[in-house]
Amino acid sequence: MLLELTNISKAFGPVQALKDVNLRIERGEVVALVGDNGAGKSTLIKIISGAHRPDAGSIAMDGEVANIRLPSDAAARGIETVYQDLSLCDNLDVVANLFLGHEATRGRGPFELRHLSEDDMEARALRILAELKVTTLRSPRVLVGTLSGGQRQAVAIARAVLRAANLIILDEPTAALGVAQVAQVRRIISELRGRNSAVLLISHNLDDVFATADRIYVLRLGQNVGDFDTKATSTAEVVSAITSGAATSVREK
Repeated sequence: MLLELTNISKAFGPVQALKDVNLRIERGEVVALVGDNGAGKSTLIKIISGAHRPDAGSIAMDGEVANIRLPSDAAARGIETVYQDLSLCDNLDVVANLFLGHEATRGRGPFELRHLSEDDMEARALRILAELKVTTLRSPRVLVGTLSGGQRQAVAIARAVLRAANLIILDEPTAALGVAQVAQVRRIISELRGRNSAVLLISHNLDDVFATADRIYVLRLGQNVGDFDTKATSTAEVVSAITSGAATSVREK
């Protein structure tokens, strides 16, 4: 099991954001996390990514306890989060965004002049974009500020993959995208599964969820109310769990 959360709880003063939440993700699996606004989705992904610390419960990766107390702890374990705002620099090109903060350099020793290896970074950028089948970019040297929403999402996901992510968390990756752009993001998610990376997809769009996810976790008022096998459930059942907590086809534990 790549990631296993057990009885995760988190409160902010008198507000109980999460209570005894469980979640499991295997390698090569796409798991969707759904729920209405205020269900606790954002709090849970911030705990996984190290932005928040849980008040109770445990996190394990590959069967071992994982003390994720900071974003750097999550990054060291190969957990990368692509937030809805994407955190891209519009005034830099695709290559610079992919390697921002992780630039490839040449030169060794503390007193030797180091310089960016632009050719190496461009070659690696082209390779990862090809592996993810991102074919709509004219050049890796185009400014990110000129890209479409779908292209920007592709760059943000490629950046996470370049950082050797075991688990990629995608926060509303198709929000405000057109039909063709949504199809591209769905295709990239499929490619991530083929690379044996795990994907945690947070989305309000159930069409995306059913098109891409292997399993669906439902949170309601900070608690688990559903763990569905996508192929064995329906939109109506998932909506029922989201709105009323009535999970009629929860997977057996």
